[in-house]
Amino acid sequence: MRTILIAVDGSPSAPLVFGAGASAARAMPARVVLYRAILMPPDFRPAGMTEPDALPAYLEGEARTELASLVRAAPDVACELLVEQAVQPWRAILAAARKLNADLIVLGSHGYHGWDRILGTTAGKVANLAHRDVLIVHARSPRTPEDE
Repeated sequence: MRTILIAVDGSPSAPLVFGAGASAARAMPARVVLYRAILMPPDFRPAGMTEPDALPAYLEGEARTELASLVRAAPDVACELLVEQAVQPWRAILAAARKLNADLIVLGSHGYHGWDRILGTTAGKVANLAHRDVLIVHARSPRTPEDE
């Protein structure tokens, strides 16, 4: 493996996902691209704007700050940061993996809730549609005797 794309969001599980990807990168060793898709609010009206809106730059800055915080937790892993605006994160992750020729995509799973059972989750869509290996990191809960 030469390139690992670690896709995170702003959720509390982002450090866990980054940690799993960083561990894989150490074992390979591989280049790491830490990725974040920024969702623009659906009511954002770029065509009707007469003056530049600061929202996209603000969201990108916040995302870069969060990614830099994750990278500080693993100083031994060299990471490139990639932040992009996206309408559908799963499509953006797949496009970034293609563009980077990533050998592995690492992302987290938040599980099925409500409409996810019908529409599918970001992790599910990436896992089903990627033309490369995908590692899905699940939030860990305390083990029970039934798990053994």
